[in-house]
Amino acid sequence: MQEEVKVAAGKLKDTLKALVREGNVRRVVIRNAEGRTLLDMPLTAGIAGAVLAPFWVAVTGVVALAKEFTVVIERHDGAVVKAD
Repeated sequence: MQEEVKVAAGKLKDTLKALVREGNVRRVVIRNAEGRTLLDMPLTAGIAGAVLAPFWVAVTGVVALAKEFTVVIERHDGAVVKAD
């Protein structure tokens, strides 16, 4: 199941942190306003801490590239989709 969410640069990191905490996200793709993929990161249930450090560094670098992003969220089957 896939979901797309439009996010401003200032809210990108908070949105991604919330998704990681949910635990049912399989993959996250970050695209700029033109639809170009900037980051495509698979997430595995149970990962945390130091394993995510490179992910957060990449997110910080991506934020400098644009003002608005589309986050494509791929969830595990049977997941409930929450709207913000």
